[in-house]
Amino acid sequence: MYITELQVSLNKAEEAELRECHFKKLSIDLNKGVGGKEIHLWYKEGNCSPITRIQFSFNTEMSEGLNTAGYHKVDKNLNAGACGNEIYLWYYKGSSVYDIPIVKVDVSTDDEAQKFKFGWERTACDLNRNAGKQWIYLWLQREKQVYVCDITANNSSAGDQEYFENGYIRVDENTNRGAGGASVFIWYRLTTDPKGGLTDLQISTNDKEYENLQNGNYQPVNQDLNEGTKGKDVFLWYNKANCDSPIKTITVIFNKELVEPFQHAGVHVIDKSLNSGNGCGCWPATQIFLCFSK
Repeated sequence: MYITELQVSLNKAEEAELRECHFKKLSIDLNKGVGGKEIHLWYKEGNCSPITRIQFSFNTEMSEGLNTAGYHKVDKNLNAGACGNEIYLWYYKGSSVYDIPIVKVDVSTDDEAQKFKFGWERTACDLNRNAGKQWIYLWLQREKQVYVCDITANNSSAGDQEYFENGYIRVDENTNRGAGGASVFIWYRLTTDPKGGLTDLQISTNDKEYENLQNGNYQPVNQDLNEGTKGKDVFLWYNKANCDSPIKTITVIFNKELVEPFQHAGVHVIDKSLNSGNGCGCWPATQIFLCFSK
């Protein structure tokens, strides 16, 4: 059985309508801990036409590429009644080699890192983004084991449509969050072939690290993740050596307290903020750490 539809309820009347249409409800309130409306995610299962990609938007620019690439928007603000960003869920039913059906979805409020051990992927967008300190994330599981086969980054939403149409998934968090500068996003594609997967990711934040990675046969993603800020030049690097241990999933974390539980779950946390060198004194920029599991 595949996940074939997703919907959101903002009140009891909408819940009743979705039950009538045979949707199933995830019990966690997507506004938990921040006030606002009681919001729930609902899903429908079926034997055909599976959802293969799920994205989120929290500004108009992020929405444009999704819309033109043919994603379906669930037009319910996931922060309705709260003070955070307007967040919308989008999904896509693709048939390319990069589209692997989703068979399960779940929501967590305490970053259940152990889910990584059981083949779950954690999306990067906090569904309470800028609404409070209660972290809420969507998790998904696919029909087959997947591996990250390509990775890139961009600094303009003008290219989003092309990335989506070519099978890329956007890591839905700006690597310059809270630092000004360009809105920079990391993108990746998936494969079911472990031999085609990337095997390591690294971050450079100075010239010496850049040189060491370059001499170590790593390939750079040609985009400064700190573009337009006063911080350091930050570059993402990848390697395809040692195909016995390919990367399965990528996400980001903001809370340093999550590093240890993620590591205990076997997740690799690159301990260099994608916002390195930004902010000072009473205005610290958001610390963002890239994570990947094998």
